[in-house]
Amino acid sequence: MKNTIKTELQNHLLDYINEGVLTNDNINDLYHLAFTQDHYLIGYYNCSEWLKEHDLTCFEAIEIVKQWHNDNFGSFTMDINSETVVNSLIEIYGLELVSELDIETIEDLKDKLEEK
Repeated sequence: MKNTIKTELQNHLLDYINEGVLTNDNINDLYHLAFTQDHYLIGYYNCSEWLKEHDLTCFEAIEIVKQWHNDNFGSFTMDINSETVVNSLIEIYGLELVSELDIETIEDLKDKLEEK
C-alpha cells in the first residue's frame, strides 16, 4: 500500500472516531463500519481522479484487486470500472490497515493513528 493511501485511510479512521461513528461499543465492527458499509468514493470521475492522486494506473489497481480476489476466493468475477475497482481497493487496504493495528479501545486506536 502506498504511503499516501495509508495516510488517507488513517485520517478516514480518525474522522470516524471524531464524528462518533467509531466507539468502544462498536470497535469489533471497525473494519465494516469504516471500509465496507458504504462506498468510500462514488462516481467514475471521482474514482479515476483518486487513482491519479495516488499515482496508480487503472491497470495497476485492477491487478491488485484481481490478485487479492484470486488469492482469497479463487477467482475474480466483478464488474470492472473505476468505482468498483477503487472501492474494492479501499476494502483491501482497509483490511490490511486494521489487521496491522493491535488495539483494544477507540482511545488506543486514536493514539496509534495520531502517532503516525
